[in-house]
Parts: sequence; structure tokens; C-alpha cells
Amino acid sequence: MPWSTATTAVCPLDVFTPAQEGELRGVIIFLPGYDGRTPQSDEPWAAALEASRMACVAPRVVECCWSLVAEDVMAATESPLAWVRHDLRAWIAEQFGSSVRVAVTGVELGGHGALQLAYRHPTEFPVVCAISPKIDWETWYGHGLRLDDLFPDAEAARQQSAILHVHPLNWPRHQLLLCDPADPYAIDGTRTLASKLASSGIRFQQDTETTHGGFGWKYASAMAGRVVNFLAEGLEDMSRRFV
Repeated sequence: MPWSTATTAVCPLDVFTPAQEGELRGVIIFLPGYDGRTPQSDEPWAAALEASRMACVAPRVVECCWSLVAEDVMAATESPLAWVRHDLRAWIAEQFGSSVRVAVTGVELGGHGALQLAYRHPTEFPVVCAISPKIDWETWYGHGLRLDDLFPDAEAARQQSAILHVHPLNWPRHQLLLCDPADPYAIDGTRTLASKLASSGIRFQQDTETTHGGFGWKYASAMAGRVVNFLAEGLEDMSRRFV
């Protein structure tokens, strides 16, 4: 089966490896939302990955905010984002080859985590797609999420959100923002970020018009083909730039 499970010292990984022969186009890191769901049981994601010859690595972690602060939901002394940047990237290089290119995506809080990686380290993560990202951390603070344990107040959480770490001269070359307009939890933050990117002259793509049920996995499943194709094409473009 294309999906398998790998065990690491920090957390299990759901890993998709295309069954078809041919050169791998790249690896997608998928950061799950607060419920920890990965694409492992989703047929549209499997079909899109197989058709695009893309591998996927998804940490199986529940209630992770994908922050720059150590979180006890993972067996790591470093923060979740530092672990992805260093340890998970090293694991991917070991499994798929040191020259393999990597894109990052995620849903909800995982989508925000993907943006955090891409905005803070755009040369390492130049290809990113955020699906229904929960961007405005200050509005989520105080609602019982682990954000309440990570930061002393809403303003401290806001200061660490991705939208405040967009560099006007150094940004990921391929970025796609996706959010269902009927999603009451993510649409405002997504549109605010899109407005900031546009006003800063930063190139990006967005879709905040297509609807597939509003909040939840149904939307992420329906957008699988678009996400995977965008990431695969972005990696190919980056490969051509450095030939």
C-alpha cells in the first residue's frame, strides 16, 4: 500500500510513497490541524499524490499549535516548527535522498504552521499552501486551545503569528492561500493575510471563493488535487531556477 507508518522518537509519521515507477517529483510535508487528522485515509489525497508522483509525510500529532515554543504533545525538547525544520527534514533526506525537494502544507493550525515555516525560512520552504489556516492567533487565545499554555496573553500570541513575519523582500516564491468562504473560523484571517501580501507587492495565489461545506476536512479533501498540483509545479519551477 502507498501509505505506511514510520516511527520516530518524537511522533509517528504517515508516509505516502507513489506506487508507480518514475522519478519522484518531491515530498510534501503535511501539518495536521488540532484534531490531528492526516490525509492517510483520504482517497482524493492518495489519488492526487499518486497522479503527481509526489510523496507525503504527515506527523501524527493531536492538539499541536505548530508554534516556536516547545509543546508537550510531542516528545521533543525543541519547538514543533524547529523539529520540522531540522529533524523531519533530515529524516526525509535520509528516506528519499538528500537532493529531494520539499514543499509544505497544512490545514487549520497546521496551515498556519506551514506559513510560519515559509515566511521565516523562505529559502528552505519556498513552496507552500495553507488550507483554511487559523492565522489570527489573538482571536483564538482564551478559548481552551494549547495556545493558552504557550503564551501569557493574546498580544504575545499575536506577535508570534505568521502574518507579522512576512518579509517584503524575502518571501516564498510559490504560495497558495485556500479557504472556504463559508468557514467562519478561518476566512477573515486568510483574507487579511491576502490583503497584506497584495499591498506589499508579494506574489501569491488565493482562492477564498470556492466552497465545499465550510469548516472541516470536507474542504481539505475536495481541494486535494489543487493543493498537490500547485506544490508539485512549484517544486519543478524551483528546480529549473537552480539548474
